[in-house]
Amino acid sequence: MILLAAISLFLAACGPTQTATPINEAPLAGARIGGPFELTGEDGKTYRWSDFDGEYRIVYFGYTYCPDVCPTDMQRTMAGLKKFAKAQPQLAENIQPIFVTVDPERDTPAVLTEFTDAFHPRLLGLTGSPEKIEEVAKKFAVAYSKGQEQPGGGYLMNHQSFVYLFGPKGEPIATLPADQGADAVAAELTRWVR
Repeated sequence: MILLAAISLFLAACGPTQTATPINEAPLAGARIGGPFELTGEDGKTYRWSDFDGEYRIVYFGYTYCPDVCPTDMQRTMAGLKKFAKAQPQLAENIQPIFVTVDPERDTPAVLTEFTDAFHPRLLGLTGSPEKIEEVAKKFAVAYSKGQEQPGGGYLMNHQSFVYLFGPKGEPIATLPADQGADAVAAELTRWVR
């Protein structure tokens, strides 16, 4: 019996080595996305990226005057978080959703509060000077630009709409599929949040 086990081990060692990617390896593992920042919360307090250490973070860059993409992404993402919370309440408590404005001229803390409260009680809106927002957006690999001014003074912001999931150490894990709806977001959270 011992001889058979030894032969099996020897034959296994002679076979090709496994090079498959582990199933639990995150799609954004090792990506240079994220990093230290200091921004102003909708409550007027200063927030740093390190304040969320130990928590998973859902991060989205957008603006409250967005006519369609931002509110749709937030509605689907936060609905997905709520579904996940219903199934995994303790794990969901360890997720901090964050909305960073790319339109700090109009998105004051009061405006951010009204926007975030419409989607989730824990969704935190962050703003800052245009220079700080630009710096943070670069760290998170988000491009944006101010659109042409419209008659009456309004304008749109052109921006990328990634919904990032970061881990407890601030490491990038994956993008959440807001475009596929709340169920897809909840499934992706189930896959990564432990």
